[in-house]
Amino acid sequence: MRIAYLDCFSGISGDMTLGALIDAGLSIEDLREDLGRLGLPGFDISALKVQRGGIGGTGFIVHVSGQDTCRGYGDIISIINESSLPEPVKEMSRRAFHVLGSAEAQVHGVSIDDIHFHEVGAIDSIVDIVGVMAGLHRLGVERVYASPPNLGGGFVRCAHGELPVPAPATARILLGLPAYSRGTPGELTTPTGACLLKTLTSGFGDMPVMRVQAVGYGAGEREMPFPNLLRVMIGEMEEQPWQEDAVTQIETNVDDMSPEIMGWLTEKLLDEGALDAFLTPVIMKKGRPGVMLTVLSDPGREAGLVSLIFKETTTIGVRIQALRRKKLGREIVHADTPFGPVAVKVSRGPGGVVTASPEFESCRWVAREKGVPLREVFGAAALGFSLQAADGKGGADGRD
Repeated sequence: MRIAYLDCFSGISGDMTLGALIDAGLSIEDLREDLGRLGLPGFDISALKVQRGGIGGTGFIVHVSGQDTCRGYGDIISIINESSLPEPVKEMSRRAFHVLGSAEAQVHGVSIDDIHFHEVGAIDSIVDIVGVMAGLHRLGVERVYASPPNLGGGFVRCAHGELPVPAPATARILLGLPAYSRGTPGELTTPTGACLLKTLTSGFGDMPVMRVQAVGYGAGEREMPFPNLLRVMIGEMEEQPWQEDAVTQIETNVDDMSPEIMGWLTEKLLDEGALDAFLTPVIMKKGRPGVMLTVLSDPGREAGLVSLIFKETTTIGVRIQALRRKKLGREIVHADTPFGPVAVKVSRGPGGVVTASPEFESCRWVAREKGVPLREVFGAAALGFSLQAADGKGGADGRD
């Protein structure tokens, strides 16, 4: 699989991303041809070699002739739809502008259809977003990974005046994504850059193991105390049998509550959308026995779970950390048994090894309905799946 890794040590913007792709081998003539398919008059593009902090990179520039216009979300989507770009480029461009439009709408408290973009509706921002999608398509990149972006600090001037960094739209787009700020004065991650990360990135963290084939540096406009560059590394990554994602882990220790209440809480947390919730016996200070509550959630959904923990327990503090997770793909099949169909969770690991586990809730329901021991239903489901797999009928009919 061909992947790209965005190293956002100095943030990310649309022009930096295009500069990095050109520096890594994207032909500017191919890019100019693709952008011409938008049917937008009044602009041209160029790229030049520059240095930032002693490192050579490529600066990308959009030259606009005449007066640019303020466009609404619907206007931009129409431009993309009516273009002759490849459908994958259109789809990713539409997704990106929906991310931007939704963020702007939430910031200003209006409908996305009432949003009239200023900076992000200008020609240069349309060129940046569509150009990145077209460039990745040209380079054959199938998946994008990134480091957490540096946001910068201080204030930035825009159409609405002086705004804190990150700008409100940037902050909204970054909800659920890892990011940091070293307090460097100025905006390092722009709304367009954040939008590209939100739309494109399959995972954040260290660079995945890959065979690097190209490296490019996209230059920011200003000189900074450090190299103001976005680095992209493009290469081949071997397909893995597992998936990668990010989760948020919430933990707290409790030593003064009834076990019945803790059991009740884990059920409520799961009902509220937690991915998992479990209890671990621990020995706390002064030798007191207690339990550690651990909750896993999707990034961005932890606030409601934390609120529930404070409401239902005596704890006065929780620990929160972001974790990376590798997991096998899972699917649900239904095994035929003498008691009727029973759900079985199936996963496929390295080398195609199949692990199958009858689903407890499905087995429990069948056992109650048929008045048979639960262990017999488990055994029948496992046997039924094995027979179906041997006959080549063990395909999935639903997703976990």
